[in-house]
Amino acid sequence: MAPRADEGKAKSGGRDRILRAAYDLFCRFGTRAVGVDTVVAEANVAKMTLYRHFATKDDLILATLARREELWTREWLQDEVKRRTSTPAERMLAIFDVFGEWFERGDLEGCTFINTMIEFEDIAHPVRLASVQYLANIRSFLSELAAAAGVEDPDALARKWHILMKGSIISAMEGDRMAARRAREIGELLIARYAQPVPEGAA
Repeated sequence: MAPRADEGKAKSGGRDRILRAAYDLFCRFGTRAVGVDTVVAEANVAKMTLYRHFATKDDLILATLARREELWTREWLQDEVKRRTSTPAERMLAIFDVFGEWFERGDLEGCTFINTMIEFEDIAHPVRLASVQYLANIRSFLSELAAAAGVEDPDALARKWHILMKGSIISAMEGDRMAARRAREIGELLIARYAQPVPEGAA
């Protein structure tokens, strides 16, 4: 199950309460729809406390994206697929098994990085750039798995795999309860096409 902010390794205090509140609100409703006053009320802190820790709302959004990568990308998705199986190709496929369980949740919030990127149209805006980078970090993880699976062009497969991941999330939000399974089936075809046996004794 994808983590909530309060499930992370958090320190107590006003900054952390603000960040936990912003995390849940921004992930569920988007950054544009949630104002600073809403975050302050949810965190039960004074507005001056928020601005003491985060000079602008953009700073708060950037901190939220960083926590999303920590909790969602690393501690949930990456750790979970590594826990489930040991071979690189199976780990790539296991992403969709994990997604399938995530999609069953009634409060599926989608990909916060995609959602935030779309909200900021200026391609040079720091928040948009951060969203793009966090998505690229996911592709780097996929590329590492693809390389370990013996793929000749791991970046190309990683980009195709990421399209499957993002597409399955959107489809699930549309109501397709089989989105993860369908994406896994396509992934199996890609693995069969691109993955080559790693030579015996290779790292």
